[in-house]
Amino acid sequence: MAKHRSLASRIKVLKLPTLTTLLFGSRWLSALLMALTGASSTFAFAPYSLALLPVLTLATLCYAACYSSRWQQAAWLGFSWGLGYFAAGLNWVHIPIEQFGGLPLLLSLALLLLLSAYLALYPLLFALLAFRLKQHPLLTLYLAAAWMLLEALRSWFLTGFPWLSPGYSQSDSLLRHWAPLIGETGLTFILVLTAAALMQLLAKRQLRPLSVAALLWLSAPLASHWHGWQATGETLAVALVQGNIKQELRWDPALEVSTMRLYLELTKPHLGTPLIIWPEAAIPRVEILAEPYLFELDAILAEHDSSLITGIIDYNFYTEEAWNSLITLGKRRQSDAGGHYQPRHSNRFEKHHLLPIGEFVPFEDLLRPLAPIFDLPMSSFSRGSYVQQNLLANDHKLLPAICFEIAFPRQLAANFQADTGLLLTVSNDAWFGDSIGPHQHLQIARMRALEFGRPLLRATNNGITATIAADGRIQQQLPQFTAGVLTDSMQLTTGQTPYSRYRDWPLWLLSFGVLLSAIYPAINPVKTS
Repeated sequence: MAKHRSLASRIKVLKLPTLTTLLFGSRWLSALLMALTGASSTFAFAPYSLALLPVLTLATLCYAACYSSRWQQAAWLGFSWGLGYFAAGLNWVHIPIEQFGGLPLLLSLALLLLLSAYLALYPLLFALLAFRLKQHPLLTLYLAAAWMLLEALRSWFLTGFPWLSPGYSQSDSLLRHWAPLIGETGLTFILVLTAAALMQLLAKRQLRPLSVAALLWLSAPLASHWHGWQATGETLAVALVQGNIKQELRWDPALEVSTMRLYLELTKPHLGTPLIIWPEAAIPRVEILAEPYLFELDAILAEHDSSLITGIIDYNFYTEEAWNSLITLGKRRQSDAGGHYQPRHSNRFEKHHLLPIGEFVPFEDLLRPLAPIFDLPMSSFSRGSYVQQNLLANDHKLLPAICFEIAFPRQLAANFQADTGLLLTVSNDAWFGDSIGPHQHLQIARMRALEFGRPLLRATNNGITATIAADGRIQQQLPQFTAGVLTDSMQLTTGQTPYSRYRDWPLWLLSFGVLLSAIYPAINPVKTS
């Protein structure tokens, strides 16, 4: 009996490590825990889509920042969380660096870590602000505002890299109903607000902040009554062609003719479809050299009352400038007697947001000689205008974005018109193999459809080609790594969402005002006599 009592007393005094002990104990153990917490956020995004996970991982970041003993500790934990978040979520970035950039695996992973370390500076700054503001009674609102403004900075600084913004994880959750009103950035605001409120509940037993956040979640379906768009009752038949050309073969001069023939043969059974889409740079020959093919294709399309939008490289031999472009062939208007293609005609789009290294090289003269990664094919494009006209195809206006551009909603908003009928994004995700990158890319496109209340067409070289309804729902998609044609009938819509009208300005102004109200008294304390 005495032995049993002794054993019981030992069990009674045995204490498991608490979250506080783990976070604020060993410097390196706490960094590892925060990195793993940030990395687990990857499962919130496609293809996993655990939509509630960011609330937990962001709550852990808020707790670590607010309850650190020193600002240096808060900064360290915020950076560690961000490093795990971006290194895991962007793990696919190293694939083109290794496979097509000529660098060994370890060096490509080192470059991924370098990119992740830069992006981790934003959670670091968030942690510092959280540490500074932790005593304020409106802490949850302040933290959401801080994250909002830092995300805006990340989407702009050094041309911007807004990938993995937390709001994208909500494309299938209750919060998606808020997207037409406040956009993906607004969903991110609600996520951080909820996470900070959960932290307040667990740390201080304060229920009111979480009640406010819960109200935003539960009332989200009601927001759909004010989404601002409605169906016209008109449908449009479309055909999206996926050629599935291997990346290492796409720019082989010996295969140009066979690639162009493949796209034409895939398209022929669908001539007569009003709108046909080919993906980014589907035609591997620069436009001026492909003119005979384009004129022939233009005539064939017009004969069958079809219109085609395709990616192509436009090159000026005199100025040595190149543009990643989309051009329209065939019927411009249904009443046209023939095709309308002419060299350098105005019914085209030139990519504005270029991908660093992949499409332009900063400090080009210095970096290009250093390694093959800085001298990839087609990595020296000129930038198109920020505001361009919509493409006109068979009397339908399409607002285009090429590849990476679909992650910049403000660019789409700047080009959105009252009579824009559809959104269009074309891409070549063959760079990223069988990774999570193309799934995340598709999820971003879905959010744009939700924000603007327009059906969206996504045509890619090897997947994921898909048609997306105005409510963000995937209607159909082609399997990856197969050649094929996706046909669908798109329900057209009209009207403007509040987000397409006002963009992020209301939340930016709110966030700036909230944060200023918190910081200003500390900068200018009231003097007492």
